[in-house]
Amino acid sequence: MRCEEVMAKLEELSPLMYASEWDNVGLQTGRRDKEVRRIYIALDATDEVIEDAVKKRADMLLTHHPMIFKPVRKITGEHFVGRRIIKLIQNDMCYYAMHTNFDVMGMADAAADEIGLKSRTVLETTFEDEISKEGFGRIGKLPAVMSLRECAELVKQKFGIDYVKVFGDLEADLETAAIMPGSGKSMITAAIEGGADVMITGDIDHHEGMDGAAQGLFIIDAGHFGLEQIFVPYMEEYLIRECKEIEVIAPRQAAPFVII
Repeated sequence: MRCEEVMAKLEELSPLMYASEWDNVGLQTGRRDKEVRRIYIALDATDEVIEDAVKKRADMLLTHHPMIFKPVRKITGEHFVGRRIIKLIQNDMCYYAMHTNFDVMGMADAAADEIGLKSRTVLETTFEDEISKEGFGRIGKLPAVMSLRECAELVKQKFGIDYVKVFGDLEADLETAAIMPGSGKSMITAAIEGGADVMITGDIDHHEGMDGAAQGLFIIDAGHFGLEQIFVPYMEEYLIRECKEIEVIAPRQAAPFVII
């Protein structure tokens, strides 16, 4: 398949129109007519990821977070992003990112599925027409009434993470949950207004967690990486199904930090 044909499949799943205005999604380096036989999937286009993709002779790198966010004035080996761009071009590797468009059309429902969220609706609407309402995060009913402690253990189990940070009474009963993979601090008000008992997200600061709990919204911070790592197996399954002639490489990545 040519790169542009793979792109069409990716944009069928997560159309570019759903990306936020500030975002930079789509093809970032490479040729649309490039023949793609092997795709490497990762959460981020780090030096280690690009080196491994080159070693495994990938024709295309697909990530969730875009490597290029801000305008690039110079592409040189003196800057870490410049070095990555040069490496990709030297190896004739296409590079494609699907970020907030996937958050809206893919990630939100996938995360809600993991914890069995029922009767779910969009947490924060970013797109609406006469046919559908789409946006960031989901809010709905937990599979059963459970304590905050039990909910935290459920999140750890379903997302395969070792720890979470919890704000609130661990023995309090929960019925309604909001889930927002990535950074959810801007969604706290939406979760409160939506009637959530708990919000499952990442990147929650000290004061935001305390203030949320004070307003009746308990918070489980599972980390930005902790929740969004589902991008890799999700896209692996999708590409194997939709692009049968392409080999998919999807190694599981470790968190980009350690707790000591």
